[in-house]
Amino acid sequence: MIGSPAILAARILVVDDQASNVQLLVRMLGEAGYLGVTATMDPTAVCTLHRDEPYDLILLDLQMPAMDGFEVMEGLKAASPAGYLPVIVLTAQPSHKLRALEAGARDFISKPFDLSEVKTRIRNMLEVRLLYRRLERVNADLENTVLARTAQLRESEARFRSLTELASDWYWEQDESGRFSKVSGPVLEMLGIRIDTWAGDQRPALVCGWDETQRRSLLAKVEAREAFLDFPLSRTHADGSVQTFRVSGEPMFNTACRFLGFRGIGVETTAQRTPPHAPVRSVS
Repeated sequence: MIGSPAILAARILVVDDQASNVQLLVRMLGEAGYLGVTATMDPTAVCTLHRDEPYDLILLDLQMPAMDGFEVMEGLKAASPAGYLPVIVLTAQPSHKLRALEAGARDFISKPFDLSEVKTRIRNMLEVRLLYRRLERVNADLENTVLARTAQLRESEARFRSLTELASDWYWEQDESGRFSKVSGPVLEMLGIRIDTWAGDQRPALVCGWDETQRRSLLAKVEAREAFLDFPLSRTHADGSVQTFRVSGEPMFNTACRFLGFRGIGVETTAQRTPPHAPVRSVS
C-alpha cells in the first residue's frame, strides 16, 4: 500500500478552459492536503509540461477550444513510449465517457462535480499510479540485479576455467550420454581421444593401450554417477612406454535434480625421463 504522505506529495495538473472549474479543483485539492497541484487553461501546453516533468495525475477537461481533451491524450500517448496515461477526464457528456476510456483515460469525473466523488477517484487513481511506479522501480532494480549477477557468474566461470587450466593439463565435460561436450587443453595430443567419438564403451581407432581394468572401474563410477578424485589411468604405447594420468570428476545436476553429465580435470603424471649423462672425456 502507498501511504498518505506519498499520495499527498503527488504532482497533479488540472487542465480546464473554465477558470471557475480550475479554481474549484485547485482549492479542493489544496484543502485535502495535496502539495503538488498546478493548473493550466491552455490545452496546447499540456504535452510540453508533462514531458519536462511528468505528472502523477492529469485532470483533463474534454471540451476545450483550440485543442480538445481527446487531442491532448493523443499527444500524451505519442510522447509516452510506455503508453500509460495518468489521466482522469472531466466531462458533462455521458457519451464521451466510454470514448475517453477507449482513448486511454484511466477514469472519468462527471460535471457538475460531486466533491466527495472527486476526492475519492483522485486518491484511488494516485494510489494505483504510485503503485505502478513502485513496480517499475522494483522491476528495474531486479533486472539490474540479474544483469550484475550474470556478469559475476561469467567472471567467476572465467576465473574458474583459468585456474583449472593452470592447475591441470585439461578440463573436460561429458553430457548425460557420456559424450565429451567440452574440453579445454591438449587432450587429443595427450590422450589420443576424439571428443565426438569416445562415449562410454565406444573405442575409436585413436584410443589404444588403455588399462582395461582401470577403464572399466572408471566407467562404473561414471555410470553410478559417483564423484572421483585423482583416479589413476595408464596407457601403454606400441614402443612399450607408459603414460600415467590422474583424473577427477563430479556429476552435474540442474535445479530440478536432473542429471546433466560429468565434469572434471586431468593431469599427466608420467615420470620425466632423465637423460643419460654424457661420457667425460679425459684431456691428455
